[in-house]
Amino acid sequence: MDPRYSAQDVLRCDLCDTPVPPMYCDLCEVKLCKACVGEHLSDLSNEHKVVPFIKRGSTVRHPKCSKHADNQCELYCQECDTSVCAICISSNSHKGHTFLTALEILNFKRKAIEKDFKELQTLLHPKYEQLASEIKREKSGLETHYSKLTTTATQLGEVWHRQVDVIVNRRKSNIDEMKSKHLDVLTKQEDDITHIISELKQTIRDLRRILDSNDVSLASSYKSRNSEFRALPSTVKVTLPSFSPHENDTERLDELFGSLSALSITTEEHGYTLRTPECDSSHPVKALLDEPQLITTIETGYNGLRSVTCLNDEEIWTRGESKFMKLYDIRGKLLKSSKSKSGNSPEDIDVTSDGELVYTDREARTVNIVKNKQMKEVIRLQEWKPNSICSTSSGDLLVTMVSDDIEQSKVVRYSGFKETQVIQFDDQGRPLYSSDHLKYISENRNLDICVADNMAKEVVVVNQAGQLRYKYTGHISKSKGPFCPYGITTDSQSQILTADYYNDCIHILDQDGQFLRYIDNCGLHGPWGLCVDERDNLFVAEFNSGKVKKIRYL
Repeated sequence: MDPRYSAQDVLRCDLCDTPVPPMYCDLCEVKLCKACVGEHLSDLSNEHKVVPFIKRGSTVRHPKCSKHADNQCELYCQECDTSVCAICISSNSHKGHTFLTALEILNFKRKAIEKDFKELQTLLHPKYEQLASEIKREKSGLETHYSKLTTTATQLGEVWHRQVDVIVNRRKSNIDEMKSKHLDVLTKQEDDITHIISELKQTIRDLRRILDSNDVSLASSYKSRNSEFRALPSTVKVTLPSFSPHENDTERLDELFGSLSALSITTEEHGYTLRTPECDSSHPVKALLDEPQLITTIETGYNGLRSVTCLNDEEIWTRGESKFMKLYDIRGKLLKSSKSKSGNSPEDIDVTSDGELVYTDREARTVNIVKNKQMKEVIRLQEWKPNSICSTSSGDLLVTMVSDDIEQSKVVRYSGFKETQVIQFDDQGRPLYSSDHLKYISENRNLDICVADNMAKEVVVVNQAGQLRYKYTGHISKSKGPFCPYGITTDSQSQILTADYYNDCIHILDQDGQFLRYIDNCGLHGPWGLCVDERDNLFVAEFNSGKVKKIRYL
């Protein structure tokens, strides 16, 4: 038996339902038995071409001309991107144009459609299915994790009796709220991906229908959506909360009962990298060198060099007591000089994840961005003056600022240049920061916000929610002078580095504020600004000398 007819559903004549019809009308796409051929050809409202069934699809179908309804378009005008008939060709509107035959345009379009079909079916659709599967797997584990948190809180509550019932209920509520938020985020992403998968399947079906047909109209009107599907959706990256109980102390029940870490939800963008293995984004553990090494020194020419920030592993932006910000390569060559919009000396600089320079203008009360060689004001303050600035891993901006009367200081988060968070007081209502403007800020990899407060002579670290974690006030073994922090940065190990100006050294702390060591052997003199590149090389801006020193310490 012919294998084409061996499927479970036997092909049948579209007119009389006779099985295994031997004929086919290529223009009407109708299956016909021999007895029904005459009846089908008697329909004069349409053109017909009946061929043996095994030769179906061999007829090129020409579209009707939109301007001359009785004519078929057997050619295609390349300049006008449209099918044309013989009358169209003879008109002046197509004079001097280049024409392709219907078969040529059909073959050309077929190749493009086949390429898109293959990518959708073999690459994009499986990837979306994989993303949906991963979300389902993550959702299936939510109950176990959050149940453990709830159980821990409940058991500890029973030990502490009725005194802690209020605290236990509060913790349960927090956990349920986090779980609900976590589940909502995953469900929304799952719904989005499921919707896209549905569109992918429909697109694949449409393309298969075009490929199975010789309909020039369908092929010539085809518009590829592959570029749209290549932009894979953002992946939700969640840091699961944990419950950390403390030992019983009835005098401080709420504090010692245990803390629940924040539910951290960030977005991780996918690049279109389906054809290459995905890179491991984790950072290997790196030990501190016994003796940090001075790699190179860059002369910037500034009198009063204050800030340095890495554009990439080969280029650094600098700013000092000047209206110009300068871009150098690591060999010390000046690549670019950018003048501030107002002509004032910038207060601080940083580089966004898109490689755009942002800076604060204290006197103009503005935050500005340099984009496509154009300088644009993105934030303007009233009654406050901006100081230091940090571009975060999520693309937000963190800005320290001081009030006009120099009585208050705060850190403000901007998302899309809109204020979304203010960090100013601790849980007792006391100011977190001194009122002086000399502060520098950095976000750690655990999303802590680290501020070097020069006037207070301390490093103030709060978590992502703005709650105080600790304050570092220096290390007693360094006694040349008082702890005087200026620049601050963090590395791939979540270590905090801060410049101690008067003591000519760099303090290195772990993410919990424990002192690890100094960098004081590289001839540092008046270190001020700091930054770390992707390879954990440290760049130190020396205020007095105008030099940037590149140091390897890991």
